[in-house]
Amino acid sequence: MATFSRSLRLFRAFRREQVDPAGFYGVLAADSVAQLSRWSDVNGRSVLDVGGGPGYFADAFRAAGATYVGLEPDAGELTARGGTEPGTVRASGEELPIRSAAVDVCFSSNVLEHVPRPWTMTAEMVRVTKPGGLVYLSFTPWWSPWGGHETAPWHFLGGHRAARRYRRRTGQEPKNRFGTSLFVVRVGAAVRWARSCPDVDLVAVYARYYPWWASWVARVPGLREVASWNVVLVMRRRS
Repeated sequence: MATFSRSLRLFRAFRREQVDPAGFYGVLAADSVAQLSRWSDVNGRSVLDVGGGPGYFADAFRAAGATYVGLEPDAGELTARGGTEPGTVRASGEELPIRSAAVDVCFSSNVLEHVPRPWTMTAEMVRVTKPGGLVYLSFTPWWSPWGGHETAPWHFLGGHRAARRYRRRTGQEPKNRFGTSLFVVRVGAAVRWARSCPDVDLVAVYARYYPWWASWVARVPGLREVASWNVVLVMRRRS
């Protein structure tokens, strides 16, 4: 249940993402599996995690009985926990090395805004999902409070300007570089893409970290771009 206490727990963990990534992603992974159970039990199902990094979500999905495969294009992210997670492959989300209709659940958490061709990636996620299977897509909208990631909230004045300010203040490049590894993605564009895709039904759109009574924020055009923080689209592959 998306309660206020659950939202508070997620935001507290989020505040420690930079110093304790394993702690934050462990909490987020368990919460994500619980969210998915609203639409599909992952026990005995195959899950492809697109942009799964070093495998933070692997333990939660496997504990729930899923067959987990992670995919990550960045070699540094793959080994961020000291070694490559078993069952993880290095590849691009824009060209998934997976045959069509192969997995029960195609999952991606906080990756879409880091992809130069986001709708190519979403199309690939749909392609590899079995008929009747789920596509779970989570991302941070550009105009949300955390749209610029570590350069926020200065991204509201422009991504390049925010990056320059970050360099002046810290003496180093931001991890998420605007125009290179961080791009503008809007909720409205994602919803329009999903509704126009002939291969899926859009099942749900909601603000990921908010309690149930505030999830409607992600369904209001305009407001959702600045107030959602993070948005989830759940799609079901048509038969």
